Amino acid sequence: MTSLTAAPRAHERALTPWRRFLSRHIALVPVFAAAAILVVMIVGAMVNFPNFQLPRIMSSILLDNAYLLVLAVGMTFVILTGGIDLSVGAVMAFTGILCARLLSEGVPVAVAVPAMILIGGAIGLLIGILVQFFDVQPFIASLIGMFLARGLAFVVSLESIKVADDGLLWLQSTRLSFGGWYITPTGILALLTVVLAALVLRYTRFGRTVYAIGGSEQSARLMGLPVVRTRLLVYVISGVCAGIAGIVLTAYSGAGYPLNGVGTELDTIAAVVIGGTLLTGGSGFVVGSLIGVFVYGLIRTIISFLGAEQSWTRITVGALLLVFVVVQRVIVSRSATRR
Repeated sequence: MTSLTAAPRAHERALTPWRRFLSRHIALVPVFAAAAILVVMIVGAMVNFPNFQLPRIMSSILLDNAYLLVLAVGMTFVILTGGIDLSVGAVMAFTGILCARLLSEGVPVAVAVPAMILIGGAIGLLIGILVQFFDVQPFIASLIGMFLARGLAFVVSLESIKVADDGLLWLQSTRLSFGGWYITPTGILALLTVVLAALVLRYTRFGRTVYAIGGSEQSARLMGLPVVRTRLLVYVISGVCAGIAGIVLTAYSGAGYPLNGVGTELDTIAAVVIGGTLLTGGSGFVVGSLIGVFVYGLIRTIISFLGAEQSWTRITVGALLLVFVVVQRVIVSRSATRR
């Protein structure tokens, strides 16, 4: 054992068991913090609001935010590599209204739905190409994708298009109830997206490469990891998730609208950051993003119970973001110190 490796281990042995655990699993701290905030909010709401029924409220939050959860999964992949995707809200609006338009013209749902997913992936691929091969900053590249998708949404229609196809509407109209809880196919789809993404990040070479790129792209290249392919794929995944979210939102609202998703990209980023994913990349979990979405949804619900304006949702989320950004800076500083 060299002196370079012996020093950190000796330092760890000098710590208490609790501090040693935190030192080794410091990346889990923001996730635990988000989970603790969620639990405290739930307990506080149950104490202060007699009408707060946990199964019904949590089921409703999943129902209302299924599209946001799907977007958060795709955004987690992108942020883990140190990137950002501002196009997700616009892509969701474009695929949603295009799907509604195709269904209104008699295109089978079995054709329209896969087409929307492919279109979302294509826009994500375009952003990935701009980032990887043209060295465009992710902020600018995704901004281009956002303007493109939003413009295409207005090309499809300037007004709302109602969906009458039962093949799509059943995703929202069907409810499975058990013990006071309920779930719809859109909620099941969102949860399956989380499970699949978590498995990919935890058990596949692609997932490990995503973390490696976020930690240090130069080191990932020196290790011979497929950096180019992985970076392209994370934006494709984000685009695919945006396409799925467009379908989910269209089924939820029963219509497509070109102004859907305005500002949703910021809500998505907020949920991912609150869930513990570092904006600098390399650290985070999809399960944390799930918690972040529930925190965001519960804030809106509590504010509704209080009878306050929904503008307080933005203020509260902004305050939480400030706290988590500070926590992230502490984590990054401690990680740098350990090196």
